[in-house]
Amino acid sequence: MRYPEGGGLTAERRALRERIRLQAGERFAAGERTAVIAKDLRVSVRSVERWRRAWREGGMEALRSAGPANSPTVADTQFAVLEEELGKGPSAHGFDDERWTLARVQTVIRRRLRLSLSVATVWRLLKRHGWSWQAPARRALERDEHAVKLWKKEVWPQVKVSRRRPGRGSSSRTRPDSR
Repeated sequence: MRYPEGGGLTAERRALRERIRLQAGERFAAGERTAVIAKDLRVSVRSVERWRRAWREGGMEALRSAGPANSPTVADTQFAVLEEELGKGPSAHGFDDERWTLARVQTVIRRRLRLSLSVATVWRLLKRHGWSWQAPARRALERDEHAVKLWKKEVWPQVKVSRRRPGRGSSSRTRPDSR
């Protein structure tokens, strides 16, 4: 990630960029040329052209910062609703077993909150609110250690196939047995 917050500018950096845009806006009003403004403010000409267009359409207010780009997409009140729904369990939402997966949480968010979030965004949202992935604290009581050892000793070697073929081979895809 480029920025310390995981994807956005710091408040100080955002304020600095806003000051530069407002300086450009004052110079637009004075009638200065785009190339001169870009050189003096040490920004690209395309940025100044974009700012000039925004200034023409919305004045100085259009050059002000819109706030952080990575603001949460789910409000705290919405997350409270989501937590309540997750507390009901997966079976209450029509899932077969009692496992929450990110895809299932994504489905609940889509159904209840009417929001479309990616699986990665769902993970970040849950992590931000203190949720974590779950692993069993202990092994199942029904586990048969003797059967597991037997399977590892007898079945696994037959199932596991060596990736290396016996004998000489070749890296050529078109003639695999050539030298």
